[in-house]
Amino acid sequence: MIQTVATTPFTDQKPGTSGLRKKVRVFQQPHYAENFIQSVFDSLTGFEGQTLVAGGDGRYLNREVIQILLKMAAANGFGRVLVGQGGILSTPAASHLIRSSGAFGGLVLSASHNPGGPDEDFGIKYNVGNGGPAPEKVTDAIHSRTLSIDTYRILEADDVDIDRLGTSRLGDMTVEVVDPVAGYAGLMETLFDFAAIRRMMDEGFTLSFDSMSAVTGPYAVEIFEKRLGAPQGTVRNAIPLPDFGHHHPDPNLVHARELYDRMMAPDAPDFGAASDGDGDRNLIIGRHCYVTPSDSLAVLAANAHLAPGYASGLKGIARSMPTSCAADRVAKKLGIPLYETPTGWKFFGNLLDAGMATICGEESAGTGSDHVREKDGIWAVLLWLNILAARRQSVAEIMAGHWAAYGRNYYARHDYEAIAKDRADALMAALRDSIPRLPGTANSGGVISAADDFAYTDPTDQSVSRNQGVRLLFEDGSRIVFRLSGTGTEGATLRVYIERYVGTDGDLGMQTADALEPLVRAAQEVADIAGYTGMDRPSVIT
Repeated sequence: MIQTVATTPFTDQKPGTSGLRKKVRVFQQPHYAENFIQSVFDSLTGFEGQTLVAGGDGRYLNREVIQILLKMAAANGFGRVLVGQGGILSTPAASHLIRSSGAFGGLVLSASHNPGGPDEDFGIKYNVGNGGPAPEKVTDAIHSRTLSIDTYRILEADDVDIDRLGTSRLGDMTVEVVDPVAGYAGLMETLFDFAAIRRMMDEGFTLSFDSMSAVTGPYAVEIFEKRLGAPQGTVRNAIPLPDFGHHHPDPNLVHARELYDRMMAPDAPDFGAASDGDGDRNLIIGRHCYVTPSDSLAVLAANAHLAPGYASGLKGIARSMPTSCAADRVAKKLGIPLYETPTGWKFFGNLLDAGMATICGEESAGTGSDHVREKDGIWAVLLWLNILAARRQSVAEIMAGHWAAYGRNYYARHDYEAIAKDRADALMAALRDSIPRLPGTANSGGVISAADDFAYTDPTDQSVSRNQGVRLLFEDGSRIVFRLSGTGTEGATLRVYIERYVGTDGDLGMQTADALEPLVRAAQEVADIAGYTGMDRPSVIT
């Protein structure tokens, strides 16, 4: 029996760069999740009888909300829902399942790299039929509907057994519980030379992969240990836990410190990697050699032709605006376009669909290609392994060779977290007001040659996105970028991106902190970060 339930709007359901993220206790409010899910459905047309994909990263509240969305999908007229067994479905695997099944779209339950547990974070995002995050026109419509919603529809029925593979009925709708790993693992085998990687493993190559007690555990065990022959135990923290084992599932040098220490030890494995809560981010570390996400994107693009799936070359490279310009130099050498987009994977979707780009990346540890419409952590690890198997060099040797050929972009991101929103907004407003006065001025970083508030015109549909971050461009090619993040759940996060380019004839072996120190001081001088935030140092440096 379909129930129509009266409700009132919540005023805090505006999706961020990748869906709605709030504390678990917020989602546990009566009608909160239902309101948002109904607002998604009310913003769509033409889905009657169509297929919906559903799954998540297994975090706390995942199973409960899956039952709600299944009953609401049935009440709203979907014909079939494909749900990952146990409610598990990594974000890139969800994208692939949407695309391979011809689904109308999908609901992914995740707060990505944010922590999980009863007192932590939860999220819901809608992915469209191409498998990618909903574009702004859809998320704007969803937000508008959340402000006026007065009823939602839900089927009164028993919960669905999502732990058993197979099909069942929920009202007039079919629910199909699917293996969350098999289809994705099969896709990876079409892109990479698994035989060459297996040979490298057989010859003694060692790998350590940290799933951070998050969603990639089952995927990594199946691919790295079962299909590629890595020893059992290669994948650490392989069981997805609702609270991620009380760990923060963000693969950076703070939260993946155990992996970093392992890779810097005298007996380190040849290659180390990690992924985040929902499986779309990656951390790459060679023996005694950390690889920044920006450098990783550049190296993957320069060497992608070594993998079967990219042997014919790349159509283009896309990077988010805050990501370093290292990939720009690769694109120039390859003679292919480089697209600079706002932060948020949804901006890459149009370029990928139009065949204008093949590989995309963000400085926040997300890289991917046109095989899906999301960033993909395990994909990035596999491409690195394919490159290592083909070149038979260490990660350190590959990085040294890359810098010798292209120069080095010294790069870091400073995050100031949980700032009072009014203070963060005031800092950005003051920066924007100062833009006309900055060119030609000097500070600790040098002379500013240009300053702007980045705006992007999508080359495929001419849509414009403004106010994407304040950029300071220096005469020597250095950059400082300031923007507020849209992925947090409390307060505001100020992100400051600091970049210095050194050419092939310069010092390519400096410590990053030493290379960037003058620009770090310049960021403080220009923006008065301490004055606005009350913080004399970043919460996290990556």
